[in-house]
Amino acid sequence: MVGATGMVGRELLRLLENRRFPVAQLLPFSSGRAGAAARFRGRSLPAPAVDFLALSSCDIAFLVSSDEVARTLAPRLAAAGVWTIDDSAAFRQDPRVPLVIPEVNAAALRRDARLIAGPNCTMTGLAVAAGRLHREFGVREARVASYQAVSGAGKAALGELFTQARALARTKLLSDGRAPSLGPGRASALPRAIAFNVVPQVGRLGADGYSGEENKVRDELRKIWSAPRLRASVTAVRVPTIRGHALAAWLTLARPVSVARARAILAKTPGLVLSEAGDYPTPRAAGGTDPVYAGRVRQGTGPREIALWIVSDNLLKGAALNSVQVAEELLRRRWLVPR
Repeated sequence: MVGATGMVGRELLRLLENRRFPVAQLLPFSSGRAGAAARFRGRSLPAPAVDFLALSSCDIAFLVSSDEVARTLAPRLAAAGVWTIDDSAAFRQDPRVPLVIPEVNAAALRRDARLIAGPNCTMTGLAVAAGRLHREFGVREARVASYQAVSGAGKAALGELFTQARALARTKLLSDGRAPSLGPGRASALPRAIAFNVVPQVGRLGADGYSGEENKVRDELRKIWSAPRLRASVTAVRVPTIRGHALAAWLTLARPVSVARARAILAKTPGLVLSEAGDYPTPRAAGGTDPVYAGRVRQGTGPREIALWIVSDNLLKGAALNSVQVAEELLRRRWLVPR
């Protein structure tokens, strides 16, 4: 595992242990900082800098690191016969590399394609929640607003959230009871201060005004659903929650569907937990759990549009859990065997 000491890496280790994935030997790697270690099955294991020779001797490699690290390692590992599951964005749009969410498109896995890409954590919730609805009714257009947790931006961003929140917690109401104006604040890990704020930018903004994250959601959804003509408009927003991304989605279908019929389909969708009518999931409740959750299913602007609210843990189903599920699918097919 490359990136074993990061937030996603630690979740991945926990899942491998709790789900009893058959690990004979674990080789954890980190950025190489002195004293780095990873815990697995009650033991602390050294996590040195990446050793390609050691990695190439493994049966499976999990990459939960940067795009740059993935570009350097992943193709070489796959060429060496190692099943390589990459959680970065480096190969998601490569037509030669399967982009896989097992509940949605496990059929995309191929025995001759040893490099497998994992999906963007924001897009995953929508792909799972509406996957069966798309198969049965055909989603033609998706309009999405995301509400993304700070953990999706890494440890430094989380630290910044807590530091800013502690400072602002000392702020008092004005003498006449009015709320104070806090000003823009300072930020370095995120484009703007995040405590008690929302930031409508996740990733760099392009010349067309869309951010990198917004383009990922559109492009990856098309690939996962095998829907190259899907029209999608996305606004990605960072909000001051710790973990768990939420989405408000409006889906235009190929033909009319009632709310009752849509709920019936969602209730049978693999990997999805549907809230009772009148109830809804929240990131705080969903954080630390495996499923994707949906609620507030309602008619949109016409009989072909369904609106819904979606929540999933960005560190689990959006990253670590999906990687483990892909590995479990390889085991189920008996493709992952000791070399």
